[in-house]
Amino acid sequence: MESQIHKIHQQLVNNEITCTALVQEKLEALKQNSNNTVNALLETSALNLAAKVDAKIKNGEPIGLLEGIPFGIKDVYMVQGTYTTASSELLKNYKSAYTATAIQKLLDAGAIPLVKENCDSFGHGSSSENTIFGAVKNAINPDLVGGGSSGGSAVNVAKDYTVFSIGGDTGGSVRQPAGYNNVYGLKPTYGRISRFGLMAYASSTDCVGPIAKSIEDIRIVLNTMSGQDVKDQTTYASAEITQDDIQSSDSIQTVGYFKNFIDSEAIDPQVKSDFLAAIDKIKAKGIAVKALDFFKSDTLVSTYYTLAMAETASNLSRLDGTNYGNRIERDTLKETYSITRSENFSDETKRRIVGGNQVLSQGFSDEIYLKGLNLRDQISENFENDFKEVDVIISPVTPSTPPKIGDSLKDPLAMYLSDAYTVGFSLGQLPTLTIPQGTATGLQLTAAKNNDELVLKFANFLKDLI
Repeated sequence: MESQIHKIHQQLVNNEITCTALVQEKLEALKQNSNNTVNALLETSALNLAAKVDAKIKNGEPIGLLEGIPFGIKDVYMVQGTYTTASSELLKNYKSAYTATAIQKLLDAGAIPLVKENCDSFGHGSSSENTIFGAVKNAINPDLVGGGSSGGSAVNVAKDYTVFSIGGDTGGSVRQPAGYNNVYGLKPTYGRISRFGLMAYASSTDCVGPIAKSIEDIRIVLNTMSGQDVKDQTTYASAEITQDDIQSSDSIQTVGYFKNFIDSEAIDPQVKSDFLAAIDKIKAKGIAVKALDFFKSDTLVSTYYTLAMAETASNLSRLDGTNYGNRIERDTLKETYSITRSENFSDETKRRIVGGNQVLSQGFSDEIYLKGLNLRDQISENFENDFKEVDVIISPVTPSTPPKIGDSLKDPLAMYLSDAYTVGFSLGQLPTLTIPQGTATGLQLTAAKNNDELVLKFANFLKDLI
């Protein structure tokens, strides 16, 4: 099975390459890249870790599959001793005091972090333009956005600057940039991977997600990061997914798609045509395809952003310059808080905080926030009913192709609507995988909760079909 991780592992074991040379090559490429993917290079620590791997191999000691494999980290994850800025003015000088659980598991497996990656500030955006480090440029066409909020992570994988990267997905922030840059991106079932050490955006949908160039590499990284964590009470123990588990697609008898996604006026005609062509190829293989009814995309977007803004307003209330961040002193404590937050948060972050406080405020919470919670329950119930009829749901990742850099900043509403096909699966807390096939921005495969194995299995089936 195609895999950069397996290939590099074998090259290291066979002494065809050294880990130090591999890491140096990736670091040089990251230094010279013009896509604005780098917030900070972890050069010294990466080379030290590489030297240890080379020493083990020289001494004839066995190395693990991930040992010596270079990877990137979206700059919203704590890694002890590194700058963790969330691409924000407020935290531009903040150093992590500890390491996120998911990242620590990769470090324990011997993987080597190279870079903290550019992203939308605090995950607020769908284009990776809302960042103090400059807009991330698309790997295929640098005039276009890299996608967001994990744009730097997706571009680094697409350009081979990292073997894999760890993004964060709240409403599509792994899947959408993966689609924009023609790579794989997984949002696992909510709770499969610990969120401890991931800066919270919307805690009820935040997920740790891997981005890579192959299904096998996604599988390996997913297995490594998964598992229960006492530091995150939403986590659960999950079974390892083996290579054999995803080889056969015999268990997939019926595939569903949401007809209102495809009948929407918002969808690009070419995306629609390509999606329907992919459906025809699936049918030709004897798999039943069923059109499903679902909530309108504008209902999904408004429900998601109502809840996400409320949660981010709550989560970011701690950032006032007292314990974290760039504090700006004024005559009174209230003025200090006000100027610190006004000057250090971006326009998009302030927009989301204000929106969140609005929907939580007296007189609005019953009318808006509680209605959003009720709709989320209805969406989850809809999914439960759908998965009694179909095994997997397939959909476009986005209704249209990536916009030009600058366009999303002029029209925030258009940016929110670009998430129309991803946010529903986030609200349902379902495992969803972007594959770089089918449409210009890929296809999205979704299964019922805790069925992450099934989306990898179906992706493997589609790899040579579409």
